[in-house]
Amino acid sequence: MLRLTWVQPEDLLGHELNQAAQDGRDPARVAARWYAAGGRPAPLRAGASAAPAPPSLRRLAAGLLDELADLPDRLADDEPTDLALIKAQCPDWPPPRYAPVPAPGPARLEAAWLGRAVGCLLGKPVEKLPLEAIRALAGASGNWPLRTWFTARGVPGDLLEAHPWNRRSAATSLAENIDGMPEDDDLNYPLLNLLLLQRYGRDFSTADVARLWLDELPAGRTFTAERVAYRNLLCGVEPPDTARRHNPFREWIGALIRADVHGWTNPGDPAGAAEQAYRDAALTHTANGVYAAMFTAAAIAEAAGAPRDVHECLRTGLRVVPPGSRLARAVRHAVQLARTTSDFDSVVDELHSAHRDCHWVHAVPNTALIAAALTHADGDFGGSVCRAVSGGLDTDSNGATAGSIAGLLTGDPAALPDHFTGPLKNRLATSVADFNGIGFDALAHLTQRETVRP
Repeated sequence: MLRLTWVQPEDLLGHELNQAAQDGRDPARVAARWYAAGGRPAPLRAGASAAPAPPSLRRLAAGLLDELADLPDRLADDEPTDLALIKAQCPDWPPPRYAPVPAPGPARLEAAWLGRAVGCLLGKPVEKLPLEAIRALAGASGNWPLRTWFTARGVPGDLLEAHPWNRRSAATSLAENIDGMPEDDDLNYPLLNLLLLQRYGRDFSTADVARLWLDELPAGRTFTAERVAYRNLLCGVEPPDTARRHNPFREWIGALIRADVHGWTNPGDPAGAAEQAYRDAALTHTANGVYAAMFTAAAIAEAAGAPRDVHECLRTGLRVVPPGSRLARAVRHAVQLARTTSDFDSVVDELHSAHRDCHWVHAVPNTALIAAALTHADGDFGGSVCRAVSGGLDTDSNGATAGSIAGLLTGDPAALPDHFTGPLKNRLATSVADFNGIGFDALAHLTQRETVRP
């Protein structure tokens, strides 16, 4: 039986009940009706429940999603989605760039692309696993604190049976199996955004993002908010309503993983990077989901300008986020924890406790973890990606973003640890356009071309 993930109304409703409670609406009455009718909570880690709901329950779920959308939002004033309102909330919004800033050279951009790939690949085998499983699997092979690739070698069979590797990734992401960089959405989206700039320039619109996706992004390569928005486009829904209609994933991490190219191509211009990331994110996300992308793009733009330390980059990222938002508060808390706590496992435990009501793919805890990892490692490449992955949650996405920033700050692919970069063999697999098999050095040159284009 084909069971399409991330779109079934009965599963969307369970996630929407959680999201509504987090973004300031009261879903209690809707939840009571759903559970009284025999509805179930959202799956904890899968994209769909094991069995479909009967037609009557599915119809009820669709109607209740509409009811939830109409509930008043008490956080709307502190967490707007409109760009003008976001700027009005940010008293320290960066000024526009007037003087040209030298573009990062191909070596720096190659290090950033490589860093993104390394961090993603490091996190792939343990994606969806709980924190205690990640620690047990790495520890059983003598790799804790995490410092290199995960491996099944030396791990007891009963532990592997209790906590199996990510089904889709184990064959290409364990140390004994790596042969180039396999396809992943955390690399597909930067490729798509490179195409976006090539076709539409830096003044692209959200509608241009939608057109590009329909032309170049296979629907089966989308997940969570991106899959819902894609479905909405096919149903004739226009942006930005694509981000809102029956989309309980609108504050998850998807827009954040699309932000790197906007930062790389706006060196020294965090405001410009954040505004590009906003137009991209608005197709699929709202509020904190959008802020996570803007934060990341601004931090990377700061790193791409004159040499900066990671702490200044993170402070710059916060300048484009409403300071009263959940995301801004979470990042400030994470950075403070990382500065004052020597043991990173303790930092992670505190973050998991603070955000225990959030889904493991939600943008708020994941952005906080990325900031904590970069802060605690002081921007060191290996330390940053290993800390980001060892913190659990969305492991491959967090590793990718931490690796992108730390790689860019490192500045040269030769300065990245060879045990991380060597197995990638300068080769990336993807289903996006004509990029399959491309090298990271070639991607760096293509990215620089968009960086210097007027």
